[in-house]
Amino acid sequence: MNDNIKLMTKICKLYYYESWTQEKIAEKFGISRPIISKMIQKAREIGVVEIIVHDDPQQTTELEKELEMAYQLQQVLVVPTRDLNKELVTSAVGKAAAQFVQKLIKNGDRIGVSWGNSLYHMVREFPLDKKDDVKIIPLIGGTGNERTEVHSNQIAYELSKRLGGKCESLYAPSIVETEELHEQIVRLPNIASVLQEGAQIDLAIVGIGNPYSMSTMERYGYLNEAVLSELKDLNTVADINSRFINRSGEIVDHPINNRVIGIGLEQLKRVDNVVGLAFGLHKIESIKAALTGGYIKMLVTDEATAYKIIGD
Repeated sequence: MNDNIKLMTKICKLYYYESWTQEKIAEKFGISRPIISKMIQKAREIGVVEIIVHDDPQQTTELEKELEMAYQLQQVLVVPTRDLNKELVTSAVGKAAAQFVQKLIKNGDRIGVSWGNSLYHMVREFPLDKKDDVKIIPLIGGTGNERTEVHSNQIAYELSKRLGGKCESLYAPSIVETEELHEQIVRLPNIASVLQEGAQIDLAIVGIGNPYSMSTMERYGYLNEAVLSELKDLNTVADINSRFINRSGEIVDHPINNRVIGIGLEQLKRVDNVVGLAFGLHKIESIKAALTGGYIKMLVTDEATAYKIIGD
């Protein structure tokens, strides 16, 4: 550290920590007050001083209450994300979601997980927190070669490691080619037993997808342009656990919904605690549909998205 930086640091400590006036600092060091002022400003510019403003949580608290009232939700977490870039928003929501979910998990719980980027970022931020007799169950098929970290089996495994628990694996794709194949697969003993466990969970953690924008399912080849066009004609706006719903939250009448290896949305509705993780302005219609359909009991989202959901 050169002499100028050392002096700048001393001046800033007196100014910010000790609340000395610039005149008093100038007198102490025998430097004019305008030079002291310039040094304090320079310290901020070059990073010697960083100023952090902690937002008043009142604004997000009000948003949480409004969403809880509007959609009869048990709990909502709105993550303050103003002025953060996209990457920082993803990290902030992942961390907040991890802390939120961590508080919900009790000894002996059976926890179901779906798949996707939101869950991946939540698990990545999840702290080590050993629980007794906890088990994680994938709610949707989770095989594939691309970005396996976002698949349900991997998410279940990573979460079980952090909780010191066990996990199941659902060795099947999330969507198969035909309904006949679907019927054959779900009758296989190792698949049927996991699906049965998935229908008897205490807590579900699911993502909410937009099939047309930044879609995990499209990216990994489950949706092609023809299917997307057909889904659009049916006013589809969201997918939950790879089942597609319209604006009213109703399951759309499309064959793809009959080819999913995973628990159904009616089964999901019967789970006492269902946390939906979704953020970003491209998810507004998707989140609203999931909430309108009554599939989600708790929601974690970002501030900008929450404002839009309430305002629209």
